[in-house]
Amino acid sequence: MAHVVTPLDQPSNYKDSQARVDRQKQNEILAKSTTLYVGNLSFYTTEEQIYELFSKCARPEDGGGIKRIIMGLDRNTRTPCGFCFVEYYTHSEALTSMRYVSGTKLDERIIRCDLDLGYKEGRQFGRGKSGGQVRDEYRQDYDPGRGGWGAQARRREVEERAVAQGGGDWKEAAPTQDKKRGRSPEDEGENARIAARARMDDEGARM
Repeated sequence: MAHVVTPLDQPSNYKDSQARVDRQKQNEILAKSTTLYVGNLSFYTTEEQIYELFSKCARPEDGGGIKRIIMGLDRNTRTPCGFCFVEYYTHSEALTSMRYVSGTKLDERIIRCDLDLGYKEGRQFGRGKSGGQVRDEYRQDYDPGRGGWGAQARRREVEERAVAQGGGDWKEAAPTQDKKRGRSPEDEGENARIAARARMDDEGARM
């Protein structure tokens, strides 16, 4: 019988572009996964807060529980950048968290959870050009829980402030990649495609 609503414990159609397995293999891995990707976190949310929330779905009496939490970090500053991985001991615990925790509030933000292929070293770092998540690279709104303006908006602000003050070369304050060349139509198109792929927020991606 067809479902009237989508079950809350079903993984999304997100496909990790860096995973070296095809869609069928990914589905097989997700069907047994004990790892959750958690997105749209505040930069100020702590590992202790995450543990407290997700442990509500743990079942240590059945041999389960939270195995570990890996905080997502800005690649350059090594500070939290709005996502994490939560590893349980059992697949059923991960499904329970998707059903009851995803879509709830943590630090006044609606968080999202999805089954993940499994954490590997290096995935804790943001994939955006500025070191954080891709979604925060192109974000145009002001979000105090995620560092204020998006990375590109902050760069424009630095440039405009330097020009307004007069004197000095604003390029000295701009990130290295902005020194190399101007933005071409091809750049704009690529940025749009990247932003569209970003999830969650993320609807970032798993950055």
